[in-house]
This record gives sequence, structure tokens and C-alpha cells, in this order.
Amino acid sequence: MSTMIGEPMPAPAPPGDGAGFVEWVRPHLPAMARLAARLAVGVDRDDVVQESLARAWMKRHQYDGKRGTASAWLLAITADQARKATRRLRPVAELEEHDAADARPDVEARVDVDQALTALSVRQRLAVDCYYFADLSIADTAAVMGCSEGTVKSTLSDARARLRSLLEVSE
Repeated sequence: MSTMIGEPMPAPAPPGDGAGFVEWVRPHLPAMARLAARLAVGVDRDDVVQESLARAWMKRHQYDGKRGTASAWLLAITADQARKATRRLRPVAELEEHDAADARPDVEARVDVDQALTALSVRQRLAVDCYYFADLSIADTAAVMGCSEGTVKSTLSDARARLRSLLEVSE
């Protein structure tokens, strides 16, 4: 049911009991794990998701369905926890020459894309990760980023243009 024609009802608040909360977050866990893996490279994504769930449980009374979907709220918490986990990372010692893996063309293509993504600004990378890798809508991506839908569209457009130039193949 809606409050006005075409305007959806706000999503229900997370349940206050543990079992209800688990069922409330369960559909969002795959997207949380994907976003954590994309944003916190080098950190155990399950640790990031666990921290995010603990944070969501502690702040469940602050969820407001009128301000966004449960998915967007949980993913915003996940993005924040991923940023914190990445800041806590210590630099890893360089691999010695004999520890280097043999080159593979399929992996090299992925490495090119991953390197291009790291050349994006933090804001562009977050937009790309949310929209393309976590499969969020523009509206949910805007909620995660804390900006308008137009800003998300503009940021994605700028990111695609930057990626095109970085990934151009010269023949």
C-alpha cells in the first residue's frame, strides 16, 4: 500500500530480536559481501561484513525507511566499514622475484581493469562498485554515497569516460 499514488510505503524497520534481524538482513548479504570485496581489497570481506552487521545491529533504531531502502542503508554501513578496514591495513612486504606467479592472459586482462579502476577517484570508484559490482540501482547508489541521483549519473559518466581512456588499446 502507498501513501500517495505511485509513492511506495517506507520499508519496515529492522526487528529488535536477533532472529528477526537475521531474516531482515539475509537478502542483502550477497550484495554486502560483493561491495566489501570490491572496496576492501586485501582485507577479509567476511570480516568487513561481520563488522557491518554488528554496526547495523547496534544502530538498527536509526534506520528510517523514508530515507532509503534497507539495502542502501546496509550497503552504506558496509562501505564505511570497508573504508575503515582498508585504513587499518599495514603495507605488505614486496614479493620476492621467485614468488611471482606465471603470467596468464586471462588474469592480465583483469589486472588491467583492476589497475584502471584504482586510477579513478575515490568517489568514482565507489559509484562504479555500487552500481556495477554490487548491482545497486541509481537511487540506492545515491543513498550509499550520500548524494543525489543526478550526481551518481554524472559520476558514473565521468568514471566511464576515464576508464575508456585508460583501457584504450593501441594497434
